[in-house]
Amino acid sequence: MSPRAASLSRRRSTAASPAADRTRPAVSVGLVLAICLVAANLRTGLTGVGTLLPAIEHGSGLTSSWGGLLSTLPLLTFAATSPLVARASHRFGTARLLVAALGTLAVGTVVRSTLSVICLFAGTVILSAAIAFGNVLLPALIRRSVPAHRVQGISALYVTVMGVTAAVSSGISAPLSHTLPGSWRTALAWGVAFTVAAFLAWLPRMRGDRPHSSTGATRSPVPWRSRLAWQVSLFMGLQSLAFYTAVAWLPSILMHHGTTSTTAGWMLFLYQLIGLAASGLLPLLTRGRHDQRWVAAGASVLVAGGFAVLVSAPALSVLACILLGLGGGACLVLALTFQSERAGSPGEAAALAGMAQSVGYLVAAAGPLLLGILHDSTDSWTLPLVLLVVLGIAMAGAGYGAGRNRQVRCPAR
Repeated sequence: MSPRAASLSRRRSTAASPAADRTRPAVSVGLVLAICLVAANLRTGLTGVGTLLPAIEHGSGLTSSWGGLLSTLPLLTFAATSPLVARASHRFGTARLLVAALGTLAVGTVVRSTLSVICLFAGTVILSAAIAFGNVLLPALIRRSVPAHRVQGISALYVTVMGVTAAVSSGISAPLSHTLPGSWRTALAWGVAFTVAAFLAWLPRMRGDRPHSSTGATRSPVPWRSRLAWQVSLFMGLQSLAFYTAVAWLPSILMHHGTTSTTAGWMLFLYQLIGLAASGLLPLLTRGRHDQRWVAAGASVLVAGGFAVLVSAPALSVLACILLGLGGGACLVLALTFQSERAGSPGEAAALAGMAQSVGYLVAAAGPLLLGILHDSTDSWTLPLVLLVVLGIAMAGAGYGAGRNRQVRCPAR
């Protein structure tokens, strides 16, 4: 074949690739189920701790400060572990590493539920590190296995599964501690059933998963110098900060304004329910749109508006929860989707996700702590909420940049 003909053939192949991608079968049912089973493990082992914390402190003798550390430890572990995932994935293979992470998650869950306080904290670190690997590997697996036009839909599905199982864990952990032998220790370990199911679902998928290093492929470094990568990371961090801050302090804010504890609990439930609905509906509203700047900015403004309502009109708490849920649910799907769509390859997706989640969870870990300090120093929720409004506006700026139809390019190593 002549050079000119070869060049023409390559151009035709490149031009046909988007069409080929769209005519490919979306994804197999087995792959969707396997992705959802991983998603079911990414929050289940963490969200039940809050409702069990009084029983844990009473049963183990921990002070409130140590209890607070137990709640913050997973976010700090996420921040420390996430940058390591891309290198490990390149060396060992994505599916193999995910199976190893799921096995480690099962071990950490069991260790956390044993008798020693040391095991309580050590198990929390182990299972949090395993979840961090799952958080980073899942966008890379979706980028590798799912046609580009289906990425946002699959991301929204796994976010929904993650949210539902997290809410279920929050709701049933305390009742389980009263009915199962072993009290709160057994209740902490119930989610291991999801872990075993996910492990078995991904075990056959290890076959044929060759490490990128064995194929001669170069490793994608973490894109610390990319402006787009920083926008994706800051958007991830600020939406995580808004979520974890709302989960930690929304009931206290509402009760400060005269709401009963029962009503405040239902408001928190409403917030999460609206968030799940928003995360499920977003792909339907943005189908076919590659430029998502205004969607990300608009969802961020809704979050800022929800916090603004809490400052200016606390009696309208239902409206505030609706705005926070609509904006927060959309922002979560977008933040996770950007980690896949803004990367040019599965390796770059792992590198970008590692950076985004390292920066993101470090920012998120500071949120609840900073708000608590500001509230204690001012004896008011006004300044903390004003700060959240300002951060919501900053999130709109980061989302506008991250929503551009561009890709992060990492120089290969």
